[in-house]
Amino acid sequence: MKIGFLGLGKMGTPMAMHLIAAGHELRVWNRTEGKTEPLLREGAIAAATPAEAELGADAVFTMLFDDAANEEVLFGPNGLMDAMSPGALHISCSTISVALSERLTAEHAKRGQEFVAAPVFGRPNVAEAGRLWIVVAGAEQAVAKALPLLGPLSRGISVVGTEPRQAHAVKLGGNFLITMMVQSLSESFVYAEKQGIDPGTFFEAVNSALFQSPFYEAYSKVMLHPPERPGATMELGEKDLRLLREAAASRDTRLSLADLMAEVFREARIDGLAQEDWAVGQYKMARKRSLPVR
Repeated sequence: MKIGFLGLGKMGTPMAMHLIAAGHELRVWNRTEGKTEPLLREGAIAAATPAEAELGADAVFTMLFDDAANEEVLFGPNGLMDAMSPGALHISCSTISVALSERLTAEHAKRGQEFVAAPVFGRPNVAEAGRLWIVVAGAEQAVAKALPLLGPLSRGISVVGTEPRQAHAVKLGGNFLITMMVQSLSESFVYAEKQGIDPGTFFEAVNSALFQSPFYEAYSKVMLHPPERPGATMELGEKDLRLLREAAASRDTRLSLADLMAEVFREARIDGLAQEDWAVGQYKMARKRSLPVR
């Protein structure tokens, strides 16, 4: 199939690579032109604008950083929305607000276009391995078209509803669970350190006894052995938590743990940790916050 792909960051590039490997013809666009080079070497075609990426495409993927980037690329000059033909399919893999997902659903419907939300769970190394878990929602006909395209990117897919907003809401809720898991690990590791126990030893005992979780294990390794290049950053974590709280507030829901974590992320930004790896940054903040107030 002919596919347009907008957004070639740490996640978008390996996802696009897997689509090429699956035999699809890609036309790619990124705000920073140099990011397209690895894909062009694999046979992708460079688009000068987001609108140009849609030319003749059966579907267009977006994998953009935040709501602001999506607004610019989709609705700005030479944006995707006005370029898409009736019946064309937009697959949004970005982590965006529920409010923007609702707006996109309405805008696509008004134009007679199809829209599927397909946000992904997994860090860049998981995307490189083609092992993302993808959460999907949209009209049944649109989802049926999207699923074969998502297969090469994933180890599994959860279809969670017929409203795209539902997939984006699940993604925000899942990221909140990750945040709180990392926070509990961080404070447990600080506790172990203060008791004279090696955090790695503490984790091995507790994970073996209670969780047997490869997910906990993977994040503990990141925290105890920080990577040279961060995966998701604290800035990204703060953004996702803000979107979760906004979605909750829109349904008259208060999440007390989310409110507490918002303060942690705010302090981290003040301390210059915005670009720190998400898990590593939370561990550093737990250490700082464990110090007695004098």
